[in-house]
Amino acid sequence: MSFLESVHLVYAELEQYHRESASGEPPVVNQLPTREIIRELDLEALLKKGNLAGGAFAEFIRRYLSLTVRLHHPGSLAHQVAVPHPAAALATLVEGFTNNPMAIYEMGPAAASIEAFMIDWLLGKVGWKSPDAGGVLTHGGSLANLTALVAARSSSVPDAWKKGNSGELGLLASEDCHYSITRAAGIMGIGEENIYTYPAGASGLALEEGIGQALERSHSAGKRPFAVVANACSTAAGQFEPLREVAAVCRRHGLWLHVDGAHGASALLSQKHRGRLDGVELADSLTWDAHKLLRTPGLCTALLVRDARTLDAAFQQDASYLFHDKQQPGFDSIHRTVECTKAALGLRLFTVLAAMGEAGVVEYVDGLIEVTQKAYQAYCEIPGVACPVEPQSNILCFRVPGDDATQLRVRDRLLAEGDFHLSTAMVGGRRHLRIVVTSPATTLAHLRRLASRALELAGKNGSG
Repeated sequence: MSFLESVHLVYAELEQYHRESASGEPPVVNQLPTREIIRELDLEALLKKGNLAGGAFAEFIRRYLSLTVRLHHPGSLAHQVAVPHPAAALATLVEGFTNNPMAIYEMGPAAASIEAFMIDWLLGKVGWKSPDAGGVLTHGGSLANLTALVAARSSSVPDAWKKGNSGELGLLASEDCHYSITRAAGIMGIGEENIYTYPAGASGLALEEGIGQALERSHSAGKRPFAVVANACSTAAGQFEPLREVAAVCRRHGLWLHVDGAHGASALLSQKHRGRLDGVELADSLTWDAHKLLRTPGLCTALLVRDARTLDAAFQQDASYLFHDKQQPGFDSIHRTVECTKAALGLRLFTVLAAMGEAGVVEYVDGLIEVTQKAYQAYCEIPGVACPVEPQSNILCFRVPGDDATQLRVRDRLLAEGDFHLSTAMVGGRRHLRIVVTSPATTLAHLRRLASRALELAGKNGSG
């Protein structure tokens, strides 16, 4: 069977999978034990037999798809993962087949050129139109946040790369910062204990006082913070920090400002919602995930910097087979990333934008936030349902009667039933059910039904 015939067979399976998922008929999540899935997929026999192709390959894909989490399902509400656009999925097929690792220009000139184009496009959305601005695409927000902090450290302590940390470095961060920030601190040898947090949700004098107190704690411990990490938006509840105010405090104290906009930076595309990131252009660096709100298959994250020289100085390396004088018409991005071999990430994002058009992407983002806000208004009118904060993005947290254990029990029951896949988060010291609206198939009616079923599962005798 030819390659084209195999592709057609797989395409037919994917088309059927998409129709079923968007209809909401099959379970949104099917969590079988690992050993059972291995048996169901017949992995050992297929591995021994070899020659997986044609109809056998299509059957394997069919079984595999039946065991996946169906992101296109209207009840897929658990995590910050994009529902990929078909054009981008096809782009990943092209990317996988051509396999041009493009951190070195000569290894993938088309992919590298598209990345350069997309970086410039994203920089323009931030407001960084200076030729000094720059960036790079990475495999995920955790790598982007790590790279930003390495650049910040190199800017503050240029010899840290060769001589190591002196032991006096520290970080300031919102108390709701993503766990990748503590991971980065550990990887960089700064240490989690040397992250000094300020209260999330503060503004004005309270914000300045909170950051000032965090600075005082760090100085009392003999530490010298070199950067502040602000959320846009927080992972748990989707809340944005007042970036303009944070930037003003950073400038007064000579601190690098990194904005973790992995989830919320896509609001920059929307005239309705870009005000949530007012002041982002004053930051030194920004993380922006396309694989959250821009319908791009994972992973695809932009790390953008106001001054590309800071990013170029982040890593110092020597490899005679890569780094040497050479004649080439393009740009090597390898010196800006942790990664050497890198997928054609720009191709994934570009195909989404080219297929939907910028207006189509904006309509999608605005639509997700609108249905989330309508769900909040509806939930506030339902007796027994409580929302800790008004949503500022497509993330909504709510609580049904009962203690924290009740919220977890309700989630487990909902997952077992298969109609809804949702997560939980701690907000204000209490466990809440948490939804992230990403599927175009999700409507307010689905979200109303979720609240109703959650209340039924919680029972009428809960307390807390």
